Amino acid sequence: MNALEAIGFNDWFQNQLDADMASAHEIARVISVHKNRYVINNGKMEVFAELSGHLFYTADSSTDLPTVGDWVYADFYDEDTHAIIHAVMPRKTLLKRKTSGKLVDIQLIAANIDIAFIIQSADYNFNLRRLERYLVMVNEGDITPVILLSKCDLSSQNELDELKNSITNIAPNVTVLAFSSLNGENLDRVKDALAPCQTYCLLGSSGVGKTTLLNSLLGSEQLRTQSVSKKQNKGKHTTTSRELIQLDNGAMLIDTPGMRELGNLSVDTGMDETFSDISALAEQCKFGNCTHTNEKGCAILAAIESGELSEQRYKNYIKMKKESEFNELNYFEKRKKDKDFGKMIKATLKDKNR
Repeated sequence: MNALEAIGFNDWFQNQLDADMASAHEIARVISVHKNRYVINNGKMEVFAELSGHLFYTADSSTDLPTVGDWVYADFYDEDTHAIIHAVMPRKTLLKRKTSGKLVDIQLIAANIDIAFIIQSADYNFNLRRLERYLVMVNEGDITPVILLSKCDLSSQNELDELKNSITNIAPNVTVLAFSSLNGENLDRVKDALAPCQTYCLLGSSGVGKTTLLNSLLGSEQLRTQSVSKKQNKGKHTTTSRELIQLDNGAMLIDTPGMRELGNLSVDTGMDETFSDISALAEQCKFGNCTHTNEKGCAILAAIESGELSEQRYKNYIKMKKESEFNELNYFEKRKKDKDFGKMIKATLKDKNR
């Protein structure tokens, strides 16, 4: 195994190589992102890096720029103490969401992830509707989801079984594992799920125990943790940036900040996979253009009435679908305005130079 393979470079990426770029530059992986500065790893060392002017100014959107987990073409300078990133290699998978707040844009979370651990705490903070949002995001990125129930020491076995059943009802083919970082229950099973040279990420709201789990996997308190606010039942943000960490067994893990908002953009595939039961029912509707809101002959509404489909799940499906369509429309309108503005600037500069 060579140095790049040890940090996740496999046959899939080998087949994506641009021969000219590979001969002119080194291949490295993005370990962390700090605004406009990056840390990259070429399999031998971690080095601070910046974007080349060409890459920065020709990027049409944030999706063209590197994110954690990306493979890039880079040049190393000053005895390998500094690097310049010239291009991003094709991505096998990509985890993204709508930026938080009113701004409609895409925020990249991480790239080239094999498995996403979605963590939900097995207490009063457990939320199926929020879990569905995470599943949509992960499925849209073509990433395999695994659901971890943290803090299982706070619940009885019957309560855990009920939580697992509720998850299985909405995600029958997804692995669910309950664990406790406090008493160590099932931590070995979580560790056993981490394979060398594979890339994983931890997803979940603040306070569900992502950083505590990562410290347990690292075998030391390397990362700072904070307690959950008892008054508001909200976890304090511990992780403030994304970083790819290699574990002792060779697996790579990305810890992500807790997400208060999980807005989606262009998630048709993720919606169809996460809500496959609703998609299957939609095919049975009497009318092909059924909106599943008030039409006679709607198989989805009939399933709700008969109790086959949860009304809460249906409402979340409709809400997320409308959000996605609204965000997508606004995003493409914004992109069009940005392009029109760019064309105007170029035309003005061209006239000025005549």
